[in-house]
Amino acid sequence: MRNMLFILLQLFILTVIYTGSNYIVKLTHLPIPGNVLGMIILYVCLIKRIIKVEYIEKAALYLIKHLALFFVPFAVGLMNYGDLILMSGFQLLVMIVGSTVIGLAVTSGLTQYLSAKEAHKHERSRSNSI
Repeated sequence: MRNMLFILLQLFILTVIYTGSNYIVKLTHLPIPGNVLGMIILYVCLIKRIIKVEYIEKAALYLIKHLALFFVPFAVGLMNYGDLILMSGFQLLVMIVGSTVIGLAVTSGLTQYLSAKEAHKHERSRSNSI
């Protein structure tokens, strides 16, 4: 029971960030979705230690564990567009695969670059301390 209350409190924190970011986007007419702004706000709060990971960890793990359920309405909604998928399915597939490959390539390249930069930084600090 106590564990469930912690998860509910953590879900409340995440919901406040999500709702607040949607409100900010609506109020300021920012050209990004509210949920993306919410992730940016959450990231900044985690980096600046305004919100500790422990404050949202259990709820985040719970949401990730049940992530597939959030896609069921989307998948059911696709059934309404069967004709469109039959006509343009190959083009859609090429766009989905292409954007996935580009996203993976950019992410992996950036990760390798930053890892190499960090390793070089640590190597330099070790040589200076010797």
